[in-house]
Amino acid sequence: MANTPDNDPPKPIPPVADTDQLPVYGLIANGDRKVPAGQSFSWALWDWATQPFATVITTFVFTVYLVSDLFVDPEILALGTDSPEYQAASAGLSRDLGYAIAAAGFLIAALAPVLGQRSDRSSNRKWWLGINTLLLVFVQAGLFFVTVEPNMFILGLTLVAAGNVFAEIANVHYNAMIVQVSTPKNVGRISGLGWGFGYLGGILMLLIAFFGFLEFDIFGLGDENGMAIRAIAVACAVWTVVFAIPIFLFVPEVPKKPVADRVGFFASYGVLWRDIKRLRKTSPSTFQFLLSSAIFRDGLSGVFTFGGVLAAGTFGFSFNEVVIFGIAANLVAGISTMLSGRLDDWLGPRAVILGSLGGLVAVGVFLFLTRDLGPAAFWLGGMILASLVGPAQAAARSFLARVSPVGQEGAIFGLYATTGRAVSFLTPTLWSVAIGLGGAQYWGIVGIVVVLLAGFILMALVKLPEHVSYRGK
Repeated sequence: MANTPDNDPPKPIPPVADTDQLPVYGLIANGDRKVPAGQSFSWALWDWATQPFATVITTFVFTVYLVSDLFVDPEILALGTDSPEYQAASAGLSRDLGYAIAAAGFLIAALAPVLGQRSDRSSNRKWWLGINTLLLVFVQAGLFFVTVEPNMFILGLTLVAAGNVFAEIANVHYNAMIVQVSTPKNVGRISGLGWGFGYLGGILMLLIAFFGFLEFDIFGLGDENGMAIRAIAVACAVWTVVFAIPIFLFVPEVPKKPVADRVGFFASYGVLWRDIKRLRKTSPSTFQFLLSSAIFRDGLSGVFTFGGVLAAGTFGFSFNEVVIFGIAANLVAGISTMLSGRLDDWLGPRAVILGSLGGLVAVGVFLFLTRDLGPAAFWLGGMILASLVGPAQAAARSFLARVSPVGQEGAIFGLYATTGRAVSFLTPTLWSVAIGLGGAQYWGIVGIVVVLLAGFILMALVKLPEHVSYRGK
């Protein structure tokens, strides 16, 4: 079929400046190119397709299954839950899960920027997105074989850790592709659409898992040998396959570059180091943003990581109330993130990030001061927090897309993943230290607020380059 103005592939873009001059930015190279709405929608739908791995598998369902009594040696379980042997075995499951996730994080930090850089050089960004998405599908389907036997625990850990690696590496290529489906005038809205779809897709799959497989067992599978949980993992795999298809059908591959010199895998680290030094010199805004975003993104992660713990431990929520709050918070986050994209395009991503971070700090202080008012205070403050986290995350992606040198988006978003992993200890550490010093759980709020405030200050020092445009400029 002949190309029409609405389905023309992206035009070849100029090379990156390799001198001390400013580089060409990818979105600017797009100019006023009309991107078909179907391409943008298909790109955003990938977030909807893959978020259940994080929400259902890693956070709420499968890892909870892995660290349950089901994987404690029956002989130890028979000694009773108060026995030292049981306590040690139970703690060991959670400990080993933590080690597995940490090992995955190390691999992501080491591999992400190099794999992103290599996809830039070979112009096969969508191909590598497809490979990692397919591997994620295999991981989720493979979890079906983690039956209720202590010796299957290692298989479960390995698959969950591998899934985290494949999902994060896929995200590097996915994030880089945003410059293929957006322009300077709408990148904020497109980024917000993707993040919003992610929140909503994850929570919808969680509802299906909870009510369809666990609470009412509408499929009649039963729960013998962990069948319901294992079936949920397969459902997540099917979900990913179905909703990931559009990005591969309707989003074009990045334009081919002139043939580049072949570089071996380990030699790529040398190329990466040279690129980082050049980036610091030619695009200081990009370099500074990578550093500042690592801090505030860790604070944003802490809001959701410790939100449920605070709801139960400080504000008196029951378990069911925590689950209901989590569903509501993700729904609010998804909707607010999609709406905030328009603000990003009009005011610029820097303003959205600073406004969100400032609001988060203020609400954090409010929750600390109203800790004795019970659930009502947390419902109010928590919903506001949820409405601000997503916009900050989406605007961060938009900001980086705007200041990534053309042809280096994969490497830049790889560094984005790496810098985030490098400081991922920060919020959990300050949370624990603050509680230790204050002597009560609510002091952990101070630790989160400190990280968010530090991110706000660092972000305030980052400026968008003068020639990076948005509608309100």
